[in-house]
Amino acid sequence: MAFVLRISNHCLVEPITPTLSAAAGTLPEREHETQPPSGPGATRCLNHPRELALRGIPVMCTACNARRDWLFINHGRNVWVCCRCGTQWLEPEISRADFDALIDAPDGTTYPSVEQALVALGFDGAFTGIYLD
Repeated sequence: MAFVLRISNHCLVEPITPTLSAAAGTLPEREHETQPPSGPGATRCLNHPRELALRGIPVMCTACNARRDWLFINHGRNVWVCCRCGTQWLEPEISRADFDALIDAPDGTTYPSVEQALVALGFDGAFTGIYLD
């Protein structure tokens, strides 16, 4: 079983099996690329360039003191917040419904893993202390 991660302003990771489609003679990976992100096992990412306040309290990275330019990662009911410095934490104040309300585009780019997506989007620590607008 392979994982596919779709990312633009959001991403998706969900399991697919590499077998040929009888109708089109193509791999399901190609058919899957045209379908919107879905499924209970999906992992989705969303860039959030603005400041974030939860219950009126501004969110700040404990490692580098950043106040904006976040990446939200949703899997199941959980949402994690990632900073450009590479710090990540589970944020119980952000629900899946809140995450879904922030998504505005169904398209995305495919990456082989969440780790490679974090590197491609610059949330691996390479841009520590830099805001990318």
